Amino acid sequence: MFPLSNPSSSPESQIKKPKTPLDVRRKDSFRSPKAFLAAHYPSINQPRLCLFLSIFFIQILLLLALRSIPRSFHHRLHHFPAPVNAHHHLTPTLTTTTASISASTVKVETTCEFGEIFVYDLPSALNHELVNNCDELNPWSSSCAALSNDGFGPVASGISSVVPENLAAAWYWTDQFVTEVLFHNRILNHKCTTKDPNNATAFYIPFYVGLAVGKFLWLKNSSAKERDFHCEMMLKWVQDQPYFTRNDGWDHFLTMGRISWDFRRSKDEDWGSSCIHKLGMRNVTRLLIERNPWDYFDVGVPYPTGFHPRSDKDVVEWQDFVRNRKRKSLFCFAGAKRSKIKDDFRGLLWNHCRNESDSCRVVDCAGSKCSNGTSIILETFLDSVFCLQPRGDSFTRRSIFDCMIAGSIPVLFWKRTAYDQYEWFLPAEPESYSVFIDRNEVKNGTASIRKVLERYSEDEIRRMRERVIEYIPKFLYARPDEGLETIKDAFDVAIDGVLRRFKEQEQPGYRW
Repeated sequence: MFPLSNPSSSPESQIKKPKTPLDVRRKDSFRSPKAFLAAHYPSINQPRLCLFLSIFFIQILLLLALRSIPRSFHHRLHHFPAPVNAHHHLTPTLTTTTASISASTVKVETTCEFGEIFVYDLPSALNHELVNNCDELNPWSSSCAALSNDGFGPVASGISSVVPENLAAAWYWTDQFVTEVLFHNRILNHKCTTKDPNNATAFYIPFYVGLAVGKFLWLKNSSAKERDFHCEMMLKWVQDQPYFTRNDGWDHFLTMGRISWDFRRSKDEDWGSSCIHKLGMRNVTRLLIERNPWDYFDVGVPYPTGFHPRSDKDVVEWQDFVRNRKRKSLFCFAGAKRSKIKDDFRGLLWNHCRNESDSCRVVDCAGSKCSNGTSIILETFLDSVFCLQPRGDSFTRRSIFDCMIAGSIPVLFWKRTAYDQYEWFLPAEPESYSVFIDRNEVKNGTASIRKVLERYSEDEIRRMRERVIEYIPKFLYARPDEGLETIKDAFDVAIDGVLRRFKEQEQPGYRW
């Protein structure tokens, strides 16, 4: 052990009286710490003592640092190991048993920190009777099959050749306009529902407005009164409730199972219903598969797809399946030409893909070739690295979610197709999971889709695909009424978002 001091001298014998007053010496010490220490603690000049003290203080600091690290630092959610990179379409398939789950998609067992939901018991004419009269909802055919199995539709048949056999039972031929039914069934089993409206932060209106107006949209002789009938009935009933008038509808929400524009008729002779423009709807939050980006009360939620997992295990297995899929085509396009539309962009993409047949796979969806009951689109997306996603009949299309669930990277040409629509469900950085190409450059020939996509390296493609796979749970509507065990699906994310929004609205000066 090193001696504490030199035996030939003592600290007292080395301390000299200062030649300057004490206050001046203090000023000098700030200018020269070394001089101050040497003057007051002569032993500091002894190397062995310095080494001993240094080691001693380092040990003290290490002990303090270790004690400050929380025990939870070493724990990880055992359900969701670290992500494994995806693979380029030319690399061999690698089998893994890991899942990639966004932190915001993991359920945390807590109390209902943002409040509870009261579900109104509406007159059955506004929901259940519409489903019971499913033969009358469509002017061309019955909607009963589409509304079967609690809105999930018929179980998908013949799909086991495309998806893992043990996951085939989780696939349905789900209609894209059934979110009203799906949300109603799930919210009745949500952990944060309350039977006492006095305890509620939010009030859910289970009105199937999309089903109600749907049958009138394509009837040439339907009147504005017919298209608004059910909405006016709902508003009259809801506005009689004391809990609606208490906050003028600010704490109320509903699901509208079609695009926003189907409910924004301005003139009687125009398309759709005027439900959103009704006075009582002004402050009600609306969950829609396509929102108006300039309306605060419109919230975009994912289109329903065909995959409805029964458990966390289904989600994990599906993520591994799409991650390890060997993709044969660089890109693909599934859609139909719109020959009656001037400068039809979908037709342009269709032809472009045909001309690049060695790298692009095209699915012609003319007529009913791509309607529910066929797995050709899913198989195409599973086999392609990128999928072209122009706007649909409106700015959005269900295909973008079919594409991403298959682990394919979407290529967009309109920002309103996704970026301005699904804020709660997509990553904040569009370039992390998608490619954007200016449609005008495609039209005038200054941009080649193939060349743009070929510029992405294998590492970039892996990262983008992994980001898509990470967010897959947020695009899904789970099969169990109570949801999945620990993973949040699209319904959970939407309800969390609504409750958080209503909590924020309680702040002074928030409402207008």
